[in-house]
Amino acid sequence: MSPRALITGITGQDGSYLAELLLDKGYDVVGMVRRSSTVTFERIAHIQDKVDLVAGDLLDEVSMLNVLREHRPTEVYNLAAQSFVQTSWGQPVLTGETTALGVTRLLDAIRIVDPEIRFYQASSSEMFGKVVEVPQRETTPFYPRSPYGVAKVYGHWITVNYRESYGLHATSGMLFNHESPRRGLEFVTRKITHGVARIKQGLDTELRLGNLDAKRDWGFAGDYVRAMWLMMQQETAEDFVISTGETHSVREFCEVAFARAGLDYEKYVVLDERYMRPAEVDLLVGDPAKARDQLGWKPDVDFQRLVEMMVDADLKLVENFRV
Repeated sequence: MSPRALITGITGQDGSYLAELLLDKGYDVVGMVRRSSTVTFERIAHIQDKVDLVAGDLLDEVSMLNVLREHRPTEVYNLAAQSFVQTSWGQPVLTGETTALGVTRLLDAIRIVDPEIRFYQASSSEMFGKVVEVPQRETTPFYPRSPYGVAKVYGHWITVNYRESYGLHATSGMLFNHESPRRGLEFVTRKITHGVARIKQGLDTELRLGNLDAKRDWGFAGDYVRAMWLMMQQETAEDFVISTGETHSVREFCEVAFARAGLDYEKYVVLDERYMRPAEVDLLVGDPAKARDQLGWKPDVDFQRLVEMMVDADLKLVENFRV
């Protein structure tokens, strides 16, 4: 029998790349999606006929119990969340319900239906927040600086708690920022590359951004889902930092992105206070040594190639569709 994986958040950036990876490895892939009038399947349109999409919601434990009982996955990847940091300030309670308590509901459903199911929780570098050491590793204390980061800390620790209390094979991947051409337009990286494309095509004359000095450890989402799968194949469940080990500022991202289109970012980028966070996270950079040593994982796509890949995709998108 083929292994079967359930992916929550399959229509997102990570879910689409993970689904591709698992299909290539011979898995039966089940994707859980919420009933909504605004659900978009754009990221998985090319593989939609190869996956089984089922209705479920992290706010409703009964729906998850039903999905697990009907489809009997061997692995569950929890990628669904309210995942935009800025939105978490405006919707802190919803962020907590989905990104924190949603993890508990899913873990409890696994405990009830089949404790042998292997579980992956998408933890985040935002948990480190106001960092207490550089670089951040698996043992670094958390200091989240947003409702999203706080919710992710809860999701992380409840995963550890269910692993230790019920013996579940439950692992958390503390993934640092990972981007791709499939990133949502609300995220700063995609906002930049899409903005570059619109300026290049004469559709816009400026790009308004917040803190250009914020630094992040950016990698390629396609590399990072490979790390998720590797974690799930380990005999013992553990938690891993997944990162490149390099840090770059938003300013550097702009410089590379605009240069790819033959433009000077300083002529187009405008600072806008509206995009400043109430509590900023200034420097995130991970130490991927454990993942390298125990999983044999390392990223294939470097920063320069990542940014250029995203710009090229948006130039093509804007040229073809003028969006």
